[in-house]
Amino acid sequence: MPLSIIDTGPPQACPRPFNLARHVLTRGEALPDKNALQIVSPRGAERWSYGRLIAAVRGCGAGLLARGFRPGDRVMLRIGHETGFPVAFLGCIAAGLVPVPTSTQLTEGEVDRLAALLRPALVIAGSGVLRPTDPALPVVTTDEIAAMEKLAPCDWAMGDADRLAYMVFTSGTSGTPRAVMHAHRAVWARQMMRDGWTGLTEIDRLMHAGAFNWTYTLGTGLMDPWAAGATALIPAAGVTPDQLPLLMKRFDATIFAAAPGVIRQMLRAPMPALPRLRQGLSAGESLLPALRAEWRHVTGTDLHEALGLSECSTFLSSSPARPAPDGAIGYPQPGRRVAVVDGNGTPVPTGASGVLAVAASDPGLFLGYFEADAETKMKFAGDWFLTGDTVAMAEDGAVRYLGRSDDMMNAGGYRVSPAEVEAAMAGFPGLHEVAAAEVAVRPSVTVIACFYTADTDLDEASLSAHAASRLARYKQPRLFLRVGALPKNANNKVLRRVLRQEWESRHGSA
Repeated sequence: MPLSIIDTGPPQACPRPFNLARHVLTRGEALPDKNALQIVSPRGAERWSYGRLIAAVRGCGAGLLARGFRPGDRVMLRIGHETGFPVAFLGCIAAGLVPVPTSTQLTEGEVDRLAALLRPALVIAGSGVLRPTDPALPVVTTDEIAAMEKLAPCDWAMGDADRLAYMVFTSGTSGTPRAVMHAHRAVWARQMMRDGWTGLTEIDRLMHAGAFNWTYTLGTGLMDPWAAGATALIPAAGVTPDQLPLLMKRFDATIFAAAPGVIRQMLRAPMPALPRLRQGLSAGESLLPALRAEWRHVTGTDLHEALGLSECSTFLSSSPARPAPDGAIGYPQPGRRVAVVDGNGTPVPTGASGVLAVAASDPGLFLGYFEADAETKMKFAGDWFLTGDTVAMAEDGAVRYLGRSDDMMNAGGYRVSPAEVEAAMAGFPGLHEVAAAEVAVRPSVTVIACFYTADTDLDEASLSAHAASRLARYKQPRLFLRVGALPKNANNKVLRRVLRQEWESRHGSA
């Protein structure tokens, strides 16, 4: 029987020297008057031309260098849903600084812990967003970044494509958030998504329903369209899912991208005729076949799913050129080498379940976790990077998602470690033991549940308040469930899957 391994050929080599921000904006230099970005709402749109965007990015870089910051300095971004986010992100990279986006939902304690790990040279902060409490940390506001647009542009900081460009945070399996280090070449590798997922061209108008500061939006919604010379459409703050269909029609969206949860809410609203729409894109959490079928029925276009992760973005997807069979995610993208392997990193036969793996040589793969070499090494087996996703591969290369091979949870597109949630809840008075798990409350909806042991039921409002004071909103449990005992194996390890399965079997949700 054939083995579960697909090699679609070597990717195009990344140019050297290279700068991520320059690559993203090079096509726009030839289109200075074209709309690069429209921030859309029922009241109209704020428009940014490529000329203005490039001036803002390079002016930001010049302004930061003029203030004494230097290439290689780490910059913590504390910016909400505003244009200052992509300008600061690309502006830092243009000048050789290393931006590190962080969620605006974090609590004060979480922000301080990340700052202690990063030891940034600078914090760039938007209005109303929590900042690190360390008074010694320099802060530049997004208002100051906006004023830098008028400065003479910085030179592009060119260098080896393998050097560090930016970092993003993900939940570590130990419960400690890890900063994922990405090279400048990561954006070059995103070109493999065009044929393998998005089908983006210069004439496209891609609407992404996420916020500026979500990495899914940053990549698929902004950098990919700009690298292609297309127009990015981003809903303004306050736009609700039921308003998206009319905005898609009014602003001639040709491609729509969102997480399945947003798509599900959007389809509850009346859907106008969308003659310009060519397709939809889905990522961040699993796309159920029923939701894809509903999208097809309502819009007359297909909905293409992609699977990726913080360490490698998307590398497996459906596309207009090769739609996924029902029940499958899709196929490895052109230029990728992907396999389904066992615990030793050996490819399994087609049809058998195993861990999804991508070649360690993939140009989109991360450089490692910041100051966490041991955890980085644990993610590799031989020539493969192990994603932690359990899948099965058909003989034609189509991959079907079966679940996580570990206990990591998905909360609205963010991966959350149960250990982090458990550590936050462990100090609650009267609580003896605690375990967090993702459970299905409906066939298409999952939430984080906190299972605990105690002498009596604990006050749910107090438990919720305790979680809110220590965890970002997307990490907080939505269910608090007292159990007689936590199931454990012979090594005293909590069996979170058993908790999930038992709860779902009782409630008929799985």
